[in-house]
Amino acid sequence: MEKILVFGHKSPDTDTIASSIAMAYLQTKLGNTAVPKRLGNISKETEYALNHFKIGAPELISSVSEDDTVILVDHNEPAQSADGIADAHVYMVVDHHRINGFTTPEPVYYYAEPVGCTCTIIYKLFNDNNVVIPADVAGLMLSAIISDTLLFKSPTCTDKDRKVAEDLAKIAGVDINTYGLAMLKAGTDLTSFSAEELVSLDGKQVTLADTVKAKISQVNTADIDDVMTRKEKIEAAMQKDIDSLGLDLDVFLITDIINSNSQVIVLGSRADIVEKAYSVKLENNTAFLPGIVSRKKQVIPVLTSNV
Repeated sequence: MEKILVFGHKSPDTDTIASSIAMAYLQTKLGNTAVPKRLGNISKETEYALNHFKIGAPELISSVSEDDTVILVDHNEPAQSADGIADAHVYMVVDHHRINGFTTPEPVYYYAEPVGCTCTIIYKLFNDNNVVIPADVAGLMLSAIISDTLLFKSPTCTDKDRKVAEDLAKIAGVDINTYGLAMLKAGTDLTSFSAEELVSLDGKQVTLADTVKAKISQVNTADIDDVMTRKEKIEAAMQKDIDSLGLDLDVFLITDIINSNSQVIVLGSRADIVEKAYSVKLENNTAFLPGIVSRKKQVIPVLTSNV
């Protein structure tokens, strides 16, 4: 088989990067030529994990063509993928999100489970193929589970995620809580990012109920008030996205990883969807959402059902 490009969604998080690296490694061990790629900049959290386990970041790309064979990890929606994805040959998908707008002209390997992290699924694929996970890759996969489940606090976390994390921690030789807290803390340092970078660090474009074009962005912090001091600049950056992307709704989640709550900044002609979904009144484009931490489980499906 020709070289396979493995990549996750735009604005990559730790799971996207770890999944790309782990899946490329697995495919190589199975006799294929596979290389991990990324579609956006590395976050500080991901950088911490890569540095800790001494793994280089995947090469940055923006588009693919009909000549490319690809494996999609941690996403399936075309709007979140590389430019030109409709023309590429999709060989495989490994994902833990909703399936939306994804079609192929031919059969495809598709591995999806309602778990907290794509790397949890990839762990099973390693075992199914009797491939040993090296310590550095195991550490990176563990980092992804910690990140996506907020150290097992997120409602997306399953018993399977916890069990896989325990196994990966043994392989990597790290203590889950000690390492996990240090990694999450590293990811909350947002001081060096501009407002434009904040709204694109982990932003996903989605279509709600096939009618509302939206972007849902999220940053993690230990101090919501600190991020809110930059509210006006963040709103200006969000408005730029609304104008350039033709969005009906732009939602920016500021998630407190210590207390498991979020403050939300909302702009767009369909901001009413957020008010209806959470029974809140937006004041100066913002509202506090207690207990809301998961975009995948507590935001996108809730907004969709309230369009």
